[in-house]
Amino acid sequence: METVMEDEEYNYREVKLPSLLPVAPEPELERETGERRRGRDIIIAIDHGLNSKHAFDWALVHFCRLADTIHLVHVVSDLKMNDYYEISQGLMEKLAVEAFQVAMVKTVARIVEGDPGKIICQEAERIKPAAVILGTRGRGFLQSVLQGSVGVYCLHHCKAAPIVIVPGKDAGDESIV
Repeated sequence: METVMEDEEYNYREVKLPSLLPVAPEPELERETGERRRGRDIIIAIDHGLNSKHAFDWALVHFCRLADTIHLVHVVSDLKMNDYYEISQGLMEKLAVEAFQVAMVKTVARIVEGDPGKIICQEAERIKPAAVILGTRGRGFLQSVLQGSVGVYCLHHCKAAPIVIVPGKDAGDESIV
């Protein structure tokens, strides 16, 4: 087992999301002070699969609140493939617009190069989110351990936040916390 190092550097590209989204005003409550943050940071691991989209939709409906910030993390094997980067950027933009329309939340997106499990844990250490939400294919525990799974890796190695694993549509609507 390998631990995630805090000072380990990795390659990433910030995704510039569309500025077409209207800016929601900060809620003004008298009891809130400048020391207290309004909203939570939530990491959602994204790829081009249906299970990832199902986890994203589940998070918007069941988990997100108005003042939250969603951090979309997409892990690729090589950032130098510009065509794949552009396709991934388009996916992130589409999801940011959907997140604002459905849950009125702010979205930050990042495409990172490396091993998905390690990168998700590093991002969780960096951001310190309220939760890390992942999609899974709904395989059984033994099968995911034998074949390897990003969700199982994050469950064992991510120390910064609780992991919410959302099974795919074929597995049902129950979540494993």
